This record gives sequence, C-alpha cells and structure tokens, in this order.
Amino acid sequence: MDSTGNRVRLRLRDNGPGIAAEHLSRIFDPFFTTKPVGKGTGLGLSISYGIVEQHGGVLSVSNHPGGGAEFLLELPVAS
Repeated sequence: MDSTGNRVRLRLRDNGPGIAAEHLSRIFDPFFTTKPVGKGTGLGLSISYGIVEQHGGVLSVSNHPGGGAEFLLELPVAS
C-alpha cells in the first residue's frame, strides 16, 4: 500500500497463471464469466468496479510480469 498526495493505492497480486489476454478488457463487464453455465454470475468484479467508481476511485487489473494477476485499487483519502 502507498499514498501519493490525496490518493491511496493498494496492489493485490496472486501467484496463479494470470488472466488470459482476451479476457483482460472484459473482466469488469457485467455478467462476464469464464465459468460454466450455472457456476457463476459474472457480477462480482462488475459490482466491485462500480462501488470503487462511486467513491471516486479506480480499480484496474493487469498481468504482473513476474506472473499472476495484479489488481490495483486506488481511492481518494477521506477529508
């Protein structure tokens, strides 16, 4: 976690294979899932993205060069 001025950043990284390149641009889309029908709604990341945006923040994802997926959560510091 780090802070710059009036923003706080939190990076979360897993040690898995990362996210397929063709899925990165859709990962926050409502109802997008790679799970079989009936096994996932595809709403979790979409809802999270919306909550972060409503609070003036940014939620993004990328594949870390060292492996795994990395999410960056950036929020404004409360006044």
